[in-house]
Amino acid sequence: MLEVLGLDARTELVYRLVLEEPELRLDEIVARLGRSEDDVRRALDQLAELCLLDDGPHGAEQGPPVFRALDPAASLPFLLSRREAELARQQRGLEVARDAMSVLTTDRGRRAGGGFDVVKRLEGLDAVRERLTELAELARAECLSLLPGGAQSPDTLEASWPLDRRALERGVRLRSIYQDSFRNDPPTLRYVNRLGSLGAESRTLPTLPLVMVVVDGEVALVPLDPDDGRAGALELRSTGAVAVARMLFEQLWVNATPLGSAPARDGNGLTPQEDELLSLLAKGHTDATAARRLGVSLRTVRRMNAELTARMQVRSRFQAGAEAARRGWV
Repeated sequence: MLEVLGLDARTELVYRLVLEEPELRLDEIVARLGRSEDDVRRALDQLAELCLLDDGPHGAEQGPPVFRALDPAASLPFLLSRREAELARQQRGLEVARDAMSVLTTDRGRRAGGGFDVVKRLEGLDAVRERLTELAELARAECLSLLPGGAQSPDTLEASWPLDRRALERGVRLRSIYQDSFRNDPPTLRYVNRLGSLGAESRTLPTLPLVMVVVDGEVALVPLDPDDGRAGALELRSTGAVAVARMLFEQLWVNATPLGSAPARDGNGLTPQEDELLSLLAKGHTDATAARRLGVSLRTVRRMNAELTARMQVRSRFQAGAEAARRGWV
């Protein structure tokens, strides 16, 4: 019944049991349900992740920890609201996809018979790198890049330097948006500062939606799979699609923090990265997925969580979420 809120059948059984019989020990839950200990542990972990279980077990002084479900009158409406927001985001995504399909179809029809590919599929990372090299050499006016993730590998930096340098020497305007996490990697930071000395412009944001390159407002490269850059890319030459890609970059650019300036704290004393973390957690992301989105390690996310929880003077994740909402942080 609660699968729509993110609970599988196994986890729902555990939830109903700890609701009916508060403060059961792990071995008691295992015995009541006839499930393996690993199954029950996974269910308890999921309940804590969904803020349905107090993740600070009680009774440890007297013996093994016991588990207590949080009040469903407070926690389930929160999950329902989160699910509704997720469905609304998916609906907006479908509307954007429908508009993009319309643009692509219109452009393909307009250019039919002209021997010009509006969309070209680049299979694999090598093909993408080769095409990026060609586009870097052909750029005349500007190159816009969204570069999510943290540190860049030394090989990538070494290969990029001559291409970026020659483009800048030709008068091409280079603008790049990285994630805030890259500020913690000295080699990448040195490279970007080196480019900046030649006129390149760089800014950062806590998260970026995808890898993207737009050259001269005429061609855009976007990933086949945003979660797997090695899969390849789509090269877009549709006027409408490239214009949308450029508009996305410009909107992100306006809100990004220039390199050389520390990301400013908002009126609540939160850095952009902290604010984004709270937003991700409120939308149902786990610590692991939040870490990937922020381009940081799981340890860093957990440290940030601990600092925010201490700042709010609460104990559990559910209490932290409720307090953040009360303060207007999410």
